[in-house]
Amino acid sequence: MLAGSQKSIATSNRIATLLLVVILALAIPASVFAGKKKTETAPAEKPLIERLDYSKIVWPNPPAITRIKYLDFYAAEKPPTQTQPGGKKGWMDRLSGVATGETSVDKPLFQLAQPYGVTVDSKGVLYVADSKVGAIFIFNTETKDVELLKNGMHAHFGLITGLAMDDSDRLFVSDSVLRHVLIFDPKHRVEASINEGMSSPAGVALDNENRFLYVADTDVDQVLVYDADSPYKLLRRIGTPGKAHTLTSPGDFSRPTNVAVDKDGNLYVSDTFNDRVEIFDADGNFISTFGKAGDGPGYFARPKGIAIDSDGHVWVADTVQDRVQVFDPDGHLLIYLGGHGMLPGQFNAVQGLTIDKKNRVFTSEQYPGRVQAFRYITNDEAKAEKERRDVEEGIKKPARSSSEKPAAKAGSAEKAPVAAVVK
Repeated sequence: MLAGSQKSIATSNRIATLLLVVILALAIPASVFAGKKKTETAPAEKPLIERLDYSKIVWPNPPAITRIKYLDFYAAEKPPTQTQPGGKKGWMDRLSGVATGETSVDKPLFQLAQPYGVTVDSKGVLYVADSKVGAIFIFNTETKDVELLKNGMHAHFGLITGLAMDDSDRLFVSDSVLRHVLIFDPKHRVEASINEGMSSPAGVALDNENRFLYVADTDVDQVLVYDADSPYKLLRRIGTPGKAHTLTSPGDFSRPTNVAVDKDGNLYVSDTFNDRVEIFDADGNFISTFGKAGDGPGYFARPKGIAIDSDGHVWVADTVQDRVQVFDPDGHLLIYLGGHGMLPGQFNAVQGLTIDKKNRVFTSEQYPGRVQAFRYITNDEAKAEKERRDVEEGIKKPARSSSEKPAAKAGSAEKAPVAAVVK
């Protein structure tokens, strides 16, 4: 028995040795075995994920007019390198694939681990709150360069969740453990803290017109409304506290997680445990609600991230279904994307959601540790594309006058023209 085990171990050792030889042969460049040393090397090839063409990933599928385009993703700092002209490679650099003239740098890379809140400033810079790393990642969306606001260096963080940016690029950061909202000035210095009445602040949103700060407090089942400027007074509360997350009545919540504001100052709340969205006016009066529990398109299973686009559509990130759904304000489903997975346009525990002034949509996911970026095609853009296609196909007809318009058949309803799926 022991002899058989020893023979098995010896065989395993031989296999391991052969594998090591193969790995070394693949890792070491051909120039190592060449008789003549090369003075120049070709530029290092980009990783496969950076060479993929995302331009064809759209919703809905052609030939329908595109309403959502996939753009990119953001996950970590770039791998650092230091250039040393004329320097020679050591054997470790050759094995690691570092190009001639460069040496690897022993510097830890910061990677998104549990991203949640996302927001964008006036320059198009992306901010991502990561509760596990304990930092706010600041991504240049063009170059993918990263800056961090770190715990213990720029501020003291407990469990950062929600982010919001006002028109002057002041950053509002909610902290569920420290029970406050920190405010950073445009130079990323802490200028104020709000804590009155907070228990477990989560998603935050700003009404820049009325200067309201909305904070979803999951523990007390309320949305707190503050002055968005000093002295940051608590103005009112929306919802009934103290019912242990059992209320389902209109205007009340069961663990609300995120909030959004439209251009008219109306407030949208993802009422997560009630699997619905509730809408209020700027004075806190209940307007309407939509959504119910289910596992298909148009239904909710723990809705969290919420945002309003420039045409007034309501975007909702559903964490359990890993789906982003787009509704009109009355709750009619217009289009959706996603599904469980790691591919572009799929999600794995999608959480945060924001839309910037360039009509870019950003979503955060917990387990891949990434933020994905999409482009929303507006109603005007879709209409222009339809008109272009009509002209191209030669089917554009002169508009009829009201007197020339044929009468509708009895019992039929006249339908308005639709540019595409999202209207």
